[in-house]
Amino acid sequence: MEPFTENVVKIIKGIPEGKVMTYGQIAALAGNRRAARQVARVLHILSEKCNLPWFRVINSKGQISIKDYESNNLQKLFLESEGIKFSKNDTINLNEYQFHHCNDFCESDFKL
Repeated sequence: MEPFTENVVKIIKGIPEGKVMTYGQIAALAGNRRAARQVARVLHILSEKCNLPWFRVINSKGQISIKDYESNNLQKLFLESEGIKFSKNDTINLNEYQFHHCNDFCESDFKL
């Protein structure tokens, strides 16, 4: 596994229950701010194999990016079961629910 991919997996595994991170946020912490689509690809390929909490990853607008109706609803159900609330337009308040992951990828006061 490439170092970027390993970092993405480690970061996603570290997202606690009831919190979310964005694709871009994860990409930046993993070492490449421009690799949000690569994070989506890692999720698609490795979620099941690596037992990743894939549903805790959303887009920078605070929305679920999955277009497939069933998968979109499943992600929303998982997030709601962890206490995350959606607005009327199916948006998550990132100020309230975004996790600011700090470990060996960032300084203790680093926020994205």
